[in-house]
Parts: sequence; structure tokens; C-alpha cells
Amino acid sequence: MLFRDTDIAALEALLFVAKEPLSISKMAEILELSSEDILELLQILQERYAATDSGLILVEVENSYRLATKPEMARYIETLYKQPASALSNAALEVLSIVAYKQPITRGEIDFIRGVQSDRALATLVEKGLVREVGRKDGPGRPILYGTTEAFLVHFGLNSLADLPDLES
Repeated sequence: MLFRDTDIAALEALLFVAKEPLSISKMAEILELSSEDILELLQILQERYAATDSGLILVEVENSYRLATKPEMARYIETLYKQPASALSNAALEVLSIVAYKQPITRGEIDFIRGVQSDRALATLVEKGLVREVGRKDGPGRPILYGTTEAFLVHFGLNSLADLPDLES
């Protein structure tokens, strides 16, 4: 299909300002185009970014799309914000791994697996937006269930949880 320049520009603008990845159906609804048209426009954008020295890339996350900066641009962005990326503690990484592979999971179950309390590490992961409350478990006290977020997938370069490496036995 032949698209107007404004179609591509409008799609690019939506992807630029969206706080979260946009689904194809949402983009189609907003731009009043078919899903097939949106996929074609996304392909055009993808090719455009690949063919130029753009600092941006189009990223697919669980069948939704967003604009992101190329990883090699990170040092410039960090300089702009003058905040070095804060690394997660070993405890937080351990808790994050447990949540990623066992979700939905309660704090008590995480503590049992680790053999120590995980309150602080879990709070850090929630604060950083890598883990969120996904519901409550049926049973005494109805404890909170935790799961990973889209930010987790983006941070680790995954399209879905299925992309996680297999656990070694």
C-alpha cells in the first residue's frame, strides 16, 4: 500500500511519546488504519532506522512496539543524566531470578527458596519497576503474588518470558 508521509510520521510520534510499548491494535485504532497497514509501517520504520546512523531502534516486546535508543548510545545518555546505572545487588538479582522463573510467587515462597528474608531486595525490585504485584494467593492471609514487568523484559532484552534461558537441573 502507498502511505502518506503523515502516516509514518504519526506512527513514529506515537512510538516516541508512549510510556509503554504500543500494541498493533492500539496503533491501528489511533491512526485509523488496518493492523496489516501498521505492520507494514513498522517494517518501513525498522528499515529506515537500520539504513541510517540513527540513535534509535524499534523494539518488539510481547507483540507490542516501542522506540528505544541503541545500546551503544548508553554512555552519552548516562552523561546527559549524570547518573551511572545503579547495579542490582546480588540479593536483588537472586530474587529477580526466582520471580522470573517461578511467577506468580509470594514473598514467603521467595524467602523459603532463598533461606533468608527478601523484603528489602523485593522492595528494591518493585521500586525499580522490574517486579510488580500481580494478584493475591488464595489461602490464609491472602499473600501478595509477584511477577515481572515489561520493564524487566526490556531491561534484559527479552521479547517474552519464553526467551529466558532454561534452568539447569
